[in-house]
Amino acid sequence: MTILRQPTRAGVRDAAAKLAQVVPSTPLFLHEINGIDIAFKAECLQPIGSFKLRGAWHRLTAIAPESRSAGVVAFSSGNHAQGVAWAARRLGMPAVIVMPTDAPAVKREATLALGAEIVSYDRATESRERLAAQLAAARGAVLVPSFDDSWVIEGQGSAAIEAAAQMAATRLGPPSHLVIPCGGGGLAAGCALALPEAQVTVVEPEGWDDMRRSLDAGWIEPVGETPPNTACDSLMTKRVSPLTFDVLSRRGVTGIAVSEAAIREAQRWAATRLRLVVEPGGAVALAAVLSGQVAPTAGMLVIL
Repeated sequence: MTILRQPTRAGVRDAAAKLAQVVPSTPLFLHEINGIDIAFKAECLQPIGSFKLRGAWHRLTAIAPESRSAGVVAFSSGNHAQGVAWAARRLGMPAVIVMPTDAPAVKREATLALGAEIVSYDRATESRERLAAQLAAARGAVLVPSFDDSWVIEGQGSAAIEAAAQMAATRLGPPSHLVIPCGGGGLAAGCALALPEAQVTVVEPEGWDDMRRSLDAGWIEPVGETPPNTACDSLMTKRVSPLTFDVLSRRGVTGIAVSEAAIREAQRWAATRLRLVVEPGGAVALAAVLSGQVAPTAGMLVIL
């Protein structure tokens, strides 16, 4: 059962303090684009390859120790799955992950290797939310959404707390503009809470840009009935949540949609210039900058 409460900046700071005790900060890379030094936060170098362990750790550690034996249930195509499995294993909790049958094999195998149980579903005909809720109710487990949860949002925002401290130690100073990949908006919402003075731009793949369209419209706009194929499996969210939308809309966040070609080029750039292997979903923010859709500015922070 998800307890309804609003995410807060204080909660983000608390999450950052908790995470500092279990995982080292991810590196910050500096690289010049159009004569301007840009900071890149390499969340792709987390133990599971993405920022998702941040929200999972903050959420699972908020569960009372006496309630942890029933475990947790989550739904994900791979990154949140691994984050929940990683956190659950460290806390000695059972984890069940509802994953689509077309989830990347490497993410499925990594989730299993972390000790989680996987329940498969058909993305086209079944509701992952309904299946996960049924499993959680049957087992008495805690349901851990990938973005529609205040603890998860706060945990993801710890990436911005870390990056701000790292940038402050350089000539760049504090971040003034965050460019962030967006699926359900948990990372973006958490970072927006963490750094309330910074401009925030969220980036999604074309055809899956429901957050961009929602922010433009002023209400939640789901993805169309027949969205295009995308390499960004981690960003294939058909409808954002009121929780993330509310945080981002109140902050005046804007959105950008990038093409598959721009995403591939960003992956190549990251590999050759930063020596980083970045999955498609992690490369969309970089794609927006390289393509000129977001102009490089001093103090810019791009999350990979």
